[in-house]
Amino acid sequence: MKFAFRKEQMRIAGEKVDTPEHIGVFHPFNGEEIGSIPAGQVEHVRSAFQKAADYKSTLSRHDRYAILQKTADLLVERKEDISDTITAEAGLCKKDSLYEVGRAYDVFSLSARLCMMDDGEIFSCDITPHGKERKIFTLREPLQAISAITPFNHPLNQVAHKVAPSIATNNCMVLKPTEKTPLTALLLADVLYEAGLPPEMFSVVTGRPEDIADEMLLNEHAELVTFTGGVPIGKYIAEKAGYKRKILELGGNDPLIVLKDADLEKATDLAVAGAYKNSGQRCTAVKRILVDDSVADRFVELLAEKTAKLKYGDPFDPSVDMGTVINEASAKLFEARVEDAVSKGAKLILGNKREGALYSPTVVDHVPFDCELVKEETFGPVAPVIRFKDIDDAIRISNSTAFGLSSGVCTDSWPHIKRFIEELNVGTVNIWEVPGYRIEMSPFGGIKDSGLGYKEGVLEAMKSFTNVKTYSLPW
Repeated sequence: MKFAFRKEQMRIAGEKVDTPEHIGVFHPFNGEEIGSIPAGQVEHVRSAFQKAADYKSTLSRHDRYAILQKTADLLVERKEDISDTITAEAGLCKKDSLYEVGRAYDVFSLSARLCMMDDGEIFSCDITPHGKERKIFTLREPLQAISAITPFNHPLNQVAHKVAPSIATNNCMVLKPTEKTPLTALLLADVLYEAGLPPEMFSVVTGRPEDIADEMLLNEHAELVTFTGGVPIGKYIAEKAGYKRKILELGGNDPLIVLKDADLEKATDLAVAGAYKNSGQRCTAVKRILVDDSVADRFVELLAEKTAKLKYGDPFDPSVDMGTVINEASAKLFEARVEDAVSKGAKLILGNKREGALYSPTVVDHVPFDCELVKEETFGPVAPVIRFKDIDDAIRISNSTAFGLSSGVCTDSWPHIKRFIEELNVGTVNIWEVPGYRIEMSPFGGIKDSGLGYKEGVLEAMKSFTNVKTYSLPW
């Protein structure tokens, strides 16, 4: 398929703003330049935040509901064009990019419903002998402005998870998408304006991180910084942004743990889905597969059989199950990490083939639990199998990395399930599901190097994006 070149402009309070210099956007599969974005500067970021701070939304709950639901409906109506944009700039196959549009529909439609619910609370004061006949009421108020920074792996849904709760709470947001996949975010801005969003409530600025990232963190009007991305940048934000609210959703090194009583057919289905969907580029992807040694031989055999059936290649081919990773440098890193694991005693079962940014689904067995492939976050389609001897060993290995985002567990043993829920140092434990399973409304987030513990998900984001005010009345 030929994707039409898009020379884009920033969206600052609805106004299209350009710069003399542009940054190229490239299709990972063939390296073709598919678009360009303005190389925005500090003055553009400041302008966007000033317009956000100066605007005070008067949208009613019903107004916000209507805008969010209309946005959801427009996304579905234009899912092919939006999916093509995601596939063009991210290299994700059409199956994955169409799925992402569906997830974004959920984010906007659930946000629409949640903003219809009154989020205030009432406290009676006469509950103690010292109390008075009064009631204390709470209400939630929007912030001055929100700064949002999003990564490449979900060009639509990562943005949706930030802007939809922002709209639901009557906030104004300035977004900087990664320069690797900015086209979808700009397309979404136009959809939001068309759905009736006052343009001051959402701006998209583009540019190089070295030019504008610090202003996104330090601008006087940005009361909160919400960031999804890698650990080093997240820790930089935590230090640089200082006395500002920060929501940092960082990396993951999520295990799928398979005990000896597990149904191996079902467990390997989960392993394949968790390791390869979205080309393995999800913070909640299955990045380590911990398998009881007594069943590991059969597990690896089934895993290799199912992996071999996956078709990977041109992401615009509708029959393809997996497209590229984001760029050639990432693919080279995965290749090198697998080779390093093999040099340390692992056994390559299948894959580790690379052509540019196209990297094959890969199965590696007998992986040492402390080698770089599984100690660090390998953000690609690798399924590394680590063998363990008992449940204590499985929990120790699972907790041995710096990350603590999600996990999946395959067992029917209730005593073991209880131990995993209690003892895994992660934000989520899913029994008989992939680590990434959730609905768009449920709380989501990690601990340790996976984040500060603040949760995402529509409902939690709405809480984080507001100030709570109390008032009391005689009653």
